[in-house]
Amino acid sequence: MKVEFAPLSVPLQRRLQTASVVQWVFSFLALAQCCTVAFIALFFTRFWLVSALYAAWWFIDREKPSKGGRRIRSIRNSIVWRYMRDYFPITLVKTAELDPRQNYLMGFHPHGVLAAGAFLNFCTEASGFSTLFPGITPHLMMLSLWFRIPFFRDYLMSGGLVSSDKESASYVLQKPEGGNMLAIIVGGAQEALDARPGSCTLLLKNRKGFVRLAIKHGTPLVPIFSFGENDLFEQVRNPKGSWLRQLQHRLQQIMGISLPLFHARGIFQYSFGLVPYRRPICTVVGKPIPVPRKHRPSEEEVDQVHQKYLNELCKLFEEHKAKYNIPEDRHLEFI
Repeated sequence: MKVEFAPLSVPLQRRLQTASVVQWVFSFLALAQCCTVAFIALFFTRFWLVSALYAAWWFIDREKPSKGGRRIRSIRNSIVWRYMRDYFPITLVKTAELDPRQNYLMGFHPHGVLAAGAFLNFCTEASGFSTLFPGITPHLMMLSLWFRIPFFRDYLMSGGLVSSDKESASYVLQKPEGGNMLAIIVGGAQEALDARPGSCTLLLKNRKGFVRLAIKHGTPLVPIFSFGENDLFEQVRNPKGSWLRQLQHRLQQIMGISLPLFHARGIFQYSFGLVPYRRPICTVVGKPIPVPRKHRPSEEEVDQVHQKYLNELCKLFEEHKAKYNIPEDRHLEFI
């Protein structure tokens, strides 16, 4: 395989963009493990008191990920995220106004491999979320497992990530004065296994838990489609029924996370590595879908709202796909 190296004359601005993405990929793939090792290792040094005090704080603060988290404005506004935005680049597009007196439940599609668009748009201010949607506070759900890791949990909460359990969702959506937004990557980890360039396949056909949640709280549903999300990485072929796909599903059942075998480019060369390609992501936020409130909706009522959501998501995709170089004959596929 011929390796294509990056030229030595790459501008500093682009180097900083690449560095910002590298640190994000590292935090996604390895920071949790590093935090765990550091927490344990400190107990065997003269700095053992750091881990001991943190353990006490961790116990006291254990419910915070399910109580709206603890965002830190300086981290959300860090220049690092602006460099990351410009690397791809990532753009957030508004199609309708959101009333800050209401709470909203947003469905984000597709997951992609590392959910770059969801993270940058809702866990940072790099794409201008608060400017586009004044008075709305974004929260993004993440697997509860990650909030059990010392130090790492605080890093996650600083951006607005919250635990992906029903109690956490209800806490965000029942704010009396409104102004909260909860984003759920509906396809979840399993959808990441189908994330490859050109794919328009969404794991959504039988995913109805978020619809039940919206009906229970009477919260409007907002469909979001992130064009380009699946184009950032190549993935080793894993067709349904293959030994690799079966192994990935088995590991997901055991650990709760999927392990897509992805690759793209490197830091100083463009031929292989785990750094995503420089390809644009355009995250389009659709218009709110009114949802009637009912504590215990019937299956028929859930199905009706779910179908309406699918229709609005398809409409959003069809209306905008030509702008983002999606072929006219390509449509969303729900599985």
